[in-house]
Amino acid sequence: MKVATSTPQLRAMLAAERGKRRIVLVPTMGCLHEGHATLIREARKLGDLVVVSIYVNPLQFGPNEDFARYPRSFEADAGVCDEAGADVIFHPENLYPDGAPKVSLTVHGLSDVLCGASRPGHFDGVATVVNILFNAVGPDIAVFGEKDWQQLAIIRRMVADLHMPVEIVGVPTVREAGGLAMSSRNRYLDKQQLLTGRALHAALESMRLQALTGEHDAAVLLDAGKRVLAAAGISPEYLEIRVADSLESLTVLDGSPARAFVAARIGPARLIDNIPIARMTETPCISPC
Repeated sequence: MKVATSTPQLRAMLAAERGKRRIVLVPTMGCLHEGHATLIREARKLGDLVVVSIYVNPLQFGPNEDFARYPRSFEADAGVCDEAGADVIFHPENLYPDGAPKVSLTVHGLSDVLCGASRPGHFDGVATVVNILFNAVGPDIAVFGEKDWQQLAIIRRMVADLHMPVEIVGVPTVREAGGLAMSSRNRYLDKQQLLTGRALHAALESMRLQALTGEHDAAVLLDAGKRVLAAAGISPEYLEIRVADSLESLTVLDGSPARAFVAARIGPARLIDNIPIARMTETPCISPC
């Protein structure tokens, strides 16, 4: 496994491979866990050369967020990458040596809801850094986790709107015992908070299961989820049902591919989760999603 710390060095490493082998990129911010390892293993199946980027992107953190204390552990991350089958780690010290870029991407519409409503500029920063990574790596395929579904939807739209020759693959969320979605920020939580955090997935599951009994009214489904959260002492930042690709709000499950989304602060960490939710007449996700 090789490590590149600059874009020129990375391009030199990949020059001989480009056009001969399918390059797959797994973008990360480090602090890797089994969820990331799953993405890398999926990338291994999809292509011939797997590049994992590790970069804590300052553009996607707000002024009062956790950029300074975001966990950084390159040696441990390199071990995860090696064991999961990565070929190259791209670990640049700084992608913005001259400060914030003068030219960046702006996301419209998709960034105004869910996490974007309380994190202005966050998805602009995500789109900008992913665009930079695509330009640096030149991947045939890029792999993202479905836990960050809004991010995945935005990246798919960016690729479509800007005619980027990259296939985007989403990988289902990997979960801890009890259903909590794996996240680097879970490390902020103590044992009791980890137990409390399980209620996020439990709330979404209660909505999904009620939909499978025939309930199509989003308000009724949301009430079911809110009751689960309230029982755990959680006041959510949001709990919503939206169309999967456009992120438009739904009042009734009308057959459009839909997902249920939740975000809440548990102790020091802001956690998010989402699952697909379908009407009884659609092909359901029978086991827990």
